Amino acid sequence: MSTYAVVIEGGGDSFSAYVPDLPCCVAAGDSVEEVERLIREAIQLHLDNLRSHGERVPEPVAAAVRLVDVA
Repeated sequence: MSTYAVVIEGGGDSFSAYVPDLPCCVAAGDSVEEVERLIREAIQLHLDNLRSHGERVPEPVAAAVRLVDVA
């Protein structure tokens, strides 16, 4: 099992997510929960597609960071 960093952006009722280590692997949804579910599915489909075409699966190298408030 690999763990890829995911960036989620947006607010209100529009969110998007992308995976820095997997170019073109994106998802969009109406809530954070929805976009998290959709990006997991997108990652799996993306990796399956790479493997089925005999392409290299990138190792995760991006680091997830904790958000911090700044005054």
